[in-house]
Amino acid sequence: MTSLPHRLDRTIVIRAPRDLVFRFFTDTPRWASWWGSGSSIDARPGGRMLIRYPGGAEASGEVVEVSPPERIVFTYGYASGTPAIPPGGSRVTIHLDPHHDGTRVRLTHEFQGDAALRDEHVQGWRYQLSLFANVVTNEVHAHAADLVDRWFAVWNEKDAASRQSALASIARPDVQFKDRFSVIDGLDELLPQIAAAQHFMPGLRIERRHDVRHCQGHVLADWAMLKGDQQAGSGTNLFVFDADGRIASVVGFWG
Repeated sequence: MTSLPHRLDRTIVIRAPRDLVFRFFTDTPRWASWWGSGSSIDARPGGRMLIRYPGGAEASGEVVEVSPPERIVFTYGYASGTPAIPPGGSRVTIHLDPHHDGTRVRLTHEFQGDAALRDEHVQGWRYQLSLFANVVTNEVHAHAADLVDRWFAVWNEKDAASRQSALASIARPDVQFKDRFSVIDGLDELLPQIAAAQHFMPGLRIERRHDVRHCQGHVLADWAMLKGDQQAGSGTNLFVFDADGRIASVVGFWG
C-alpha cells in the first residue's frame, strides 16, 4: 500500500465484554448487523471484507491482521458510490482494550490523497460506531425486561433468604439504589432497606408497566405500586447494567 499520510481516530466505550465485541468484527452475521444486509467478512489474513450500505454503495477490502480479541486490521475502499477511495486505498485498524465499564474501542482510519477525504469520513465513523455500540449492547442486554421484572419481584418477596439469593443473581455486590426514600450502596444496605419497606408499607407490591426502553446498557422501566387492586403510586426507574449484564445501579423517579 502507498503512503497513508492522513489519519482519523475515534474512541468509544461499550458496556459489553471484549470477547463479544470482537466477534462483531469477525462473525459475518454480526458484522452485517451493524453495516447492512449482504455485508460479510472473512476474518483471516487475506480474507475479503465487504460492506453493503443501506443506500446502495459498497466498500470492500482485505483483512490484513487478526489478533483476537485485541486487534483487527483491514483495507477499505469503494467498489461503488462516493467518495472515491479505490479498493485497498485506505486502512482501518481497530484495537479493543479492557475498560472498567466494558470495552474501549479505538479505531484508526488512514488515508492517502488529501485531508478533505479524511474529513468526509469523520461523521460517518461517528455514526457507524454509535450504531455499532447499540447493536452490541442490544445482544448483551436482550433479556433486560426479565432482569427488571426480577428486580421488582425481589421487593415483593417475603422470605429474607430468597430475597438475598435473588438479588445476588441479578445485581452487583456494590449495586447502588437511589429514590425519594433511599441512598443505598451495596447489597448489604439494600436487603435491610427492602425488609424495612415491607414492614412499614405492608401489603404493597410493585409491578412493571409497559415495555422497557433500552439504550447502550441503560434501561427505563415504568412501574406501579399496588395495594390490592388499587394503585398507590407509580414512577419510572433508570437501570444501568454492567458489561456482564448485571444491575449496577438503579435510580427511581416517583410520580
